[in-house]
Amino acid sequence: MMGRVVDYKEMYSILFNKMTDIIEEIQQIQRQTEEMYMQGQDRELILLTSCKNLDLSDEKDE
Repeated sequence: MMGRVVDYKEMYSILFNKMTDIIEEIQQIQRQTEEMYMQGQDRELILLTSCKNLDLSDEKDE
């Protein structure tokens, strides 16, 4: 029983092109939102910390 031939070159070409389009779209959205931030009047920086940087030792004793 013969299976059909899969064109891997075409598959990866489609995948690569779509991923490239998505990355470019994300970069454009990032530039757009950065510009919105820079034009904003109320610019307050908020420092976000990673969960792995939090000291949760006191909570474990409860």
